Amino acid sequence: MQFVVKAYDGEGMLEKRMAVRPRHLEGMARLGAHVICAGGLLDEAGKMKGSVLIMDFADRSELDAYLAGEPYVQEHVWEKIEVERVNVVIPKR
Repeated sequence: MQFVVKAYDGEGMLEKRMAVRPRHLEGMARLGAHVICAGGLLDEAGKMKGSVLIMDFADRSELDAYLAGEPYVQEHVWEKIEVERVNVVIPKR
């Protein structure tokens, strides 16, 4: 199952996001094939305000388990998380 995750940072979280980012990126690297693509959501000034992830897991419970251990979740960087199923037709790998 493929999912698109849109996660928005809380107000004033850019500095904390940058401090936690190395742990986030390490975790993303360990996920390997579960990550179809990922990147930062940018505001009008080009500064990160959140993340978008397209992920592949067996089911929603596996995605939720990943999210529970995600450093941006544990450190309360992400304030709002939206998850929807998606059908990736043309993956770029």
